[in-house]
Amino acid sequence: MRHHSFRLSLLALLCAVVLPAAAQTRPPDLQPLPEPPPPPPGLVDPALEPQVTITKRGEDRVEEFRLSGKLYMIKVTPPNGIPYYLIDPKGDGSFVRQDVGDKTLSVPMWVIRTF
Repeated sequence: MRHHSFRLSLLALLCAVVLPAAAQTRPPDLQPLPEPPPPPPGLVDPALEPQVTITKRGEDRVEEFRLSGKLYMIKVTPPNGIPYYLIDPKGDGSFVRQDVGDKTLSVPMWVIRTF
């Protein structure tokens, strides 16, 4: 029993010494990062930015996403429901519904170049 109380006393003494010392360590003076420079001219292509059109169909809010004029995704937000997406995975005009909570694997597919 005496051995057990010695361990507790030693642990309490170590905590009393180490914890205040650890609490006093301060991180070095942090400076804010500078603003990143703007991209070089001609690097940003406005044609690669998606165009979003927001409309109302009945009570639903519909957002249509187009890239280079081609419709690739539709977000439908019902007034009292969870939004869902209609996605054209192959680019052939046939849309597939994908709910927000879906745990399906969505592989990124981008068109690199068209001829």
